[in-house]
Amino acid sequence: MAEIRGPVVGLVAARESREGAPARAAPPQVPPPVVRPAGQPVTGARQVCAALAALTESARREVLTFDDPAVGLRRPVPEPFCELAGACVRTAAERVRTVRQVIPRHALARLTAVDPGGVARLPGRARLTDTIPFKLIVVDRSVAAVPLDLELLHNGLLLIRDPVVVQALVRAHHAWWETGEDVGDARQQGAALPPRLRPVLDALLAGLTDETAAARLGISARTYSRRVGELLAALGTTSRFRAGAEAARRGWLRP
Repeated sequence: MAEIRGPVVGLVAARESREGAPARAAPPQVPPPVVRPAGQPVTGARQVCAALAALTESARREVLTFDDPAVGLRRPVPEPFCELAGACVRTAAERVRTVRQVIPRHALARLTAVDPGGVARLPGRARLTDTIPFKLIVVDRSVAAVPLDLELLHNGLLLIRDPVVVQALVRAHHAWWETGEDVGDARQQGAALPPRLRPVLDALLAGLTDETAAARLGISARTYSRRVGELLAALGTTSRFRAGAEAARRGWLRP
Protein backbone atom coordinates (compact mmCIF):
# COMPACT_ATOMS: atom_id res chain seq x y z
CA MET A 1 0.00 0.00 0.00
CA ALA A 2 2.79 2.39 0.84
CA GLU A 3 4.30 1.66 -2.58
CA ILE A 4 1.03 2.71 -4.31
CA ARG A 5 0.29 5.79 -2.13
CA GLY A 6 3.58 7.46 -2.89
CA PRO A 7 3.13 7.61 -6.70
CA VAL A 8 -0.52 8.66 -6.36
CA VAL A 9 0.36 11.62 -4.15
CA GLY A 10 3.07 12.57 -6.56
CA LEU A 11 0.67 12.52 -9.53
CA VAL A 12 -1.90 14.70 -7.69
CA ALA A 13 0.76 17.21 -6.71
CA ALA A 14 2.07 17.40 -10.25
CA ARG A 15 -1.44 17.94 -11.66
CA GLU A 16 -2.18 20.73 -9.18
CA SER A 17 1.07 22.45 -10.06
CA ARG A 18 0.11 22.41 -13.75
CA GLU A 19 -3.48 23.50 -13.32
CA GLY A 20 -2.88 25.86 -10.44
CA ALA A 21 -3.71 25.31 -6.80
CA PRO A 22 -7.40 25.74 -5.90
CA ALA A 23 -8.19 29.29 -4.90
CA ARG A 24 -8.54 29.80 -1.17
CA ALA A 25 -11.37 31.90 0.24
CA ALA A 26 -10.29 35.40 1.17
CA PRO A 27 -10.37 36.09 4.91
CA PRO A 28 -13.44 38.05 5.99
CA GLN A 29 -12.98 41.77 6.16
CA VAL A 30 -13.14 42.95 9.79
CA PRO A 31 -14.34 46.53 10.02
CA PRO A 32 -12.05 48.82 12.01
CA PRO A 33 -13.23 49.53 15.56
CA VAL A 34 -15.39 52.57 15.95
CA VAL A 35 -13.58 55.11 18.08
CA ARG A 36 -16.08 57.31 19.85
CA PRO A 37 -14.96 60.57 21.37
CA ALA A 38 -14.85 60.68 25.17
CA GLY A 39 -17.27 63.56 25.16
CA GLN A 40 -18.29 66.82 23.60
CA PRO A 41 -16.05 69.73 24.57
CA VAL A 42 -17.75 73.06 25.23
CA THR A 43 -15.76 76.27 25.46
CA GLY A 44 -16.58 79.93 25.68
CA ALA A 45 -18.35 81.56 28.61
CA ARG A 46 -21.71 81.87 26.87
CA GLN A 47 -21.65 78.31 25.52
CA VAL A 48 -20.59 76.89 28.88
CA CYS A 49 -23.37 78.74 30.68
CA ALA A 50 -25.93 77.49 28.17
CA ALA A 51 -24.69 73.89 28.41
CA LEU A 52 -24.69 73.99 32.20
CA ALA A 53 -28.21 75.40 32.33
CA ALA A 54 -29.49 72.82 29.86
CA LEU A 55 -27.79 70.00 31.75
CA THR A 56 -29.36 70.81 35.12
CA GLU A 57 -32.70 71.65 33.48
CA SER A 58 -32.79 68.12 32.06
CA ALA A 59 -32.53 66.55 35.52
CA ARG A 60 -35.56 64.53 36.54
CA ARG A 61 -34.42 62.14 39.27
CA GLU A 62 -30.90 62.74 40.56
CA VAL A 63 -27.99 65.18 40.56
CA LEU A 64 -24.55 64.17 41.86
CA THR A 65 -21.67 66.62 42.20
CA PHE A 66 -18.08 66.99 43.26
CA ASP A 67 -17.87 70.68 44.06
CA ASP A 68 -15.71 73.25 45.81
CA PRO A 69 -18.03 76.21 46.49
CA ALA A 70 -15.07 78.25 47.74
CA VAL A 71 -13.06 77.91 44.53
CA GLY A 72 -14.24 81.33 43.42
CA LEU A 73 -12.55 82.80 46.47
CA ARG A 74 -9.18 81.45 45.31
CA ARG A 75 -9.43 81.69 41.53
CA PRO A 76 -10.61 84.53 39.28
CA VAL A 77 -14.10 83.33 38.37
CA PRO A 78 -16.62 85.95 37.22
CA GLU A 79 -19.29 86.51 39.86
CA PRO A 80 -22.19 86.07 37.40
CA PHE A 81 -20.94 82.62 36.49
CA CYS A 82 -20.67 81.56 40.15
CA GLU A 83 -24.22 82.73 40.71
CA LEU A 84 -25.46 80.87 37.63
CA ALA A 85 -23.75 77.62 38.60
CA GLY A 86 -25.23 77.73 42.08
CA ALA A 87 -28.67 78.71 40.78
CA CYS A 88 -28.70 75.80 38.31
CA VAL A 89 -28.08 73.21 41.02
CA ARG A 90 -30.56 74.85 43.38
CA THR A 91 -33.21 74.83 40.66
CA ALA A 92 -32.57 71.16 39.96
CA ALA A 93 -32.80 70.42 43.69
CA GLU A 94 -36.32 71.81 43.75
CA ARG A 95 -37.40 69.40 41.03
CA VAL A 96 -35.50 66.14 41.56
CA ARG A 97 -35.68 63.69 44.44
CA THR A 98 -31.96 63.30 45.12
CA VAL A 99 -29.13 65.86 45.17
CA ARG A 100 -25.83 64.73 46.66
CA GLN A 101 -22.85 67.06 46.79
CA VAL A 102 -19.35 66.05 47.91
CA ILE A 103 -17.37 69.07 49.11
CA PRO A 104 -13.74 69.36 50.30
CA ARG A 105 -13.47 70.01 54.02
CA HIS A 106 -11.54 73.26 53.66
CA ALA A 107 -14.48 74.82 51.80
CA LEU A 108 -16.64 74.72 54.95
CA ALA A 109 -14.45 77.18 56.85
CA ARG A 110 -14.03 79.45 53.83
CA LEU A 111 -17.74 79.60 53.12
CA THR A 112 -18.65 80.19 56.75
CA ALA A 113 -16.12 83.02 57.03
CA VAL A 114 -17.51 84.81 53.97
CA ASP A 115 -21.19 83.93 54.43
CA PRO A 116 -22.21 82.34 57.76
CA GLY A 117 -25.46 81.11 56.23
CA GLY A 118 -23.99 79.94 52.95
CA VAL A 119 -23.45 76.33 53.99
CA ALA A 120 -27.00 76.03 55.26
CA ARG A 121 -28.26 77.05 51.80
CA LEU A 122 -26.43 74.28 49.98
CA PRO A 123 -29.08 72.36 48.02
CA GLY A 124 -29.80 68.74 48.77
CA ARG A 125 -27.48 66.74 50.98
CA ALA A 126 -23.80 67.58 51.26
CA ARG A 127 -20.90 65.64 52.68
CA LEU A 128 -17.35 66.70 53.45
CA THR A 129 -14.22 64.81 52.43
CA ASP A 130 -10.57 65.76 52.72
CA THR A 131 -10.35 66.34 48.97
CA ILE A 132 -12.34 65.88 45.79
CA PRO A 133 -10.76 64.27 42.71
CA PHE A 134 -12.20 66.82 40.26
CA LYS A 135 -15.26 68.95 39.75
CA LEU A 136 -18.21 66.96 38.43
CA ILE A 137 -21.93 67.06 37.70
CA VAL A 138 -23.84 63.86 36.87
CA VAL A 139 -27.51 64.09 35.92
CA ASP A 140 -29.82 61.07 36.11
CA ARG A 141 -26.80 58.78 35.68
CA SER A 142 -26.99 59.40 31.95
CA VAL A 143 -24.90 62.51 31.26
CA ALA A 144 -21.99 64.13 33.07
CA ALA A 145 -19.99 67.33 32.86
CA VAL A 146 -16.33 67.60 33.84
CA PRO A 147 -14.19 70.74 33.51
CA LEU A 148 -11.56 70.55 30.81
CA ASP A 149 -9.00 71.57 33.45
CA LEU A 150 -10.76 69.36 36.09
CA GLU A 151 -11.27 72.42 38.34
CA LEU A 152 -13.29 75.23 36.77
CA LEU A 153 -16.33 74.73 34.57
CA HIS A 154 -15.94 78.36 33.52
CA ASN A 155 -12.78 77.42 31.59
CA GLY A 156 -14.66 74.86 29.47
CA LEU A 157 -16.31 71.54 30.09
CA LEU A 158 -16.63 68.08 28.59
CA LEU A 159 -20.17 66.71 28.21
CA ILE A 160 -20.03 62.92 28.56
CA ARG A 161 -22.84 60.60 27.49
CA ASP A 162 -20.95 57.34 27.05
CA PRO A 163 -22.77 54.99 29.49
CA VAL A 164 -19.60 53.20 30.55
CA VAL A 165 -17.77 56.41 31.40
CA VAL A 166 -20.81 57.90 33.12
CA GLN A 167 -21.23 54.77 35.23
CA ALA A 168 -17.56 54.93 36.23
CA LEU A 169 -18.06 58.53 37.37
CA VAL A 170 -21.15 57.52 39.35
CA ARG A 171 -19.15 54.81 41.11
CA ALA A 172 -16.38 57.28 41.92
CA HIS A 173 -18.92 59.66 43.42
CA HIS A 174 -20.46 56.84 45.47
CA ALA A 175 -17.05 55.88 46.87
CA TRP A 176 -16.30 59.46 47.96
CA TRP A 177 -19.83 59.90 49.34
CA GLU A 178 -19.54 56.78 51.51
CA THR A 179 -16.36 58.08 53.17
CA GLY A 180 -17.72 61.60 53.70
CA GLU A 181 -19.23 63.30 56.73
CA ASP A 182 -22.56 65.10 56.63
CA VAL A 183 -22.12 68.87 56.64
CA GLY A 184 -24.63 69.24 59.46
CA ASP A 185 -22.66 66.89 61.70
CA ALA A 186 -19.40 68.64 60.89
CA ARG A 187 -20.84 72.06 61.70
CA GLN A 188 -22.15 70.80 65.02
CA GLN A 189 -18.81 69.23 65.89
CA GLY A 190 -16.91 72.36 64.94
CA ALA A 191 -19.16 74.69 66.91
CA ALA A 192 -17.65 76.32 69.97
CA LEU A 193 -18.82 75.45 73.46
CA PRO A 194 -21.26 78.14 74.69
CA PRO A 195 -19.48 80.10 77.47
CA ARG A 196 -22.26 79.55 80.02
CA LEU A 197 -21.87 75.79 79.60
CA ARG A 198 -18.11 75.79 80.23
CA PRO A 199 -18.48 75.69 84.07
CA VAL A 200 -21.00 72.86 83.70
CA LEU A 201 -18.56 70.82 81.60
CA ASP A 202 -15.78 71.46 84.12
CA ALA A 203 -18.05 70.32 86.95
CA LEU A 204 -18.96 67.13 85.09
CA LEU A 205 -15.31 66.38 84.38
CA ALA A 206 -14.48 66.96 88.06
CA GLY A 207 -17.09 64.40 89.06
CA LEU A 208 -19.07 66.80 91.27
CA THR A 209 -22.59 65.95 92.33
CA ASP A 210 -25.35 68.19 91.04
CA GLU A 211 -25.86 69.75 94.48
CA THR A 212 -22.17 70.50 94.95
CA ALA A 213 -21.76 71.85 91.42
CA ALA A 214 -24.87 74.04 91.71
CA ALA A 215 -23.67 75.48 95.02
CA ARG A 216 -20.20 76.16 93.62
CA LEU A 217 -21.66 77.92 90.56
CA GLY A 218 -24.16 79.86 92.66
CA ILE A 219 -27.22 78.57 90.84
CA SER A 220 -30.12 76.38 91.82
CA ALA A 221 -29.95 72.62 91.42
CA ARG A 222 -32.80 72.84 88.94
CA THR A 223 -30.97 75.40 86.80
CA TYR A 224 -27.80 73.31 86.92
CA SER A 225 -29.70 70.19 85.87
CA ARG A 226 -31.22 72.07 82.94
CA ARG A 227 -27.78 73.28 81.80
CA VAL A 228 -26.42 69.76 82.02
CA GLY A 229 -29.20 68.74 79.66
CA GLU A 230 -28.24 71.57 77.28
CA LEU A 231 -24.60 70.49 77.41
CA LEU A 232 -25.43 66.87 76.64
CA ALA A 233 -27.65 67.96 73.74
CA ALA A 234 -24.82 70.12 72.37
CA LEU A 235 -22.51 67.11 72.63
CA GLY A 236 -25.05 64.87 70.89
CA THR A 237 -25.27 62.36 73.73
CA THR A 238 -27.56 61.51 76.63
CA SER A 239 -24.80 59.96 78.74
CA ARG A 240 -22.83 61.98 81.28
CA PHE A 241 -20.22 59.25 81.15
CA ARG A 242 -19.64 59.83 77.42
CA ALA A 243 -19.76 63.61 77.69
CA GLY A 244 -16.07 63.90 78.53
CA ALA A 245 -14.97 61.75 75.59
CA GLU A 246 -17.21 63.65 73.18
CA ALA A 247 -15.97 67.00 74.51
CA ALA A 248 -12.39 65.85 74.01
CA ARG A 249 -13.15 64.75 70.43
CA ARG A 250 -14.55 68.19 69.66
CA GLY A 251 -11.61 70.00 71.24
CA TRP A 252 -13.73 71.50 74.04
CA LEU A 253 -11.39 70.52 76.89
CA ARG A 254 -9.17 73.13 78.42
CA PRO A 255 -5.49 72.79 77.43
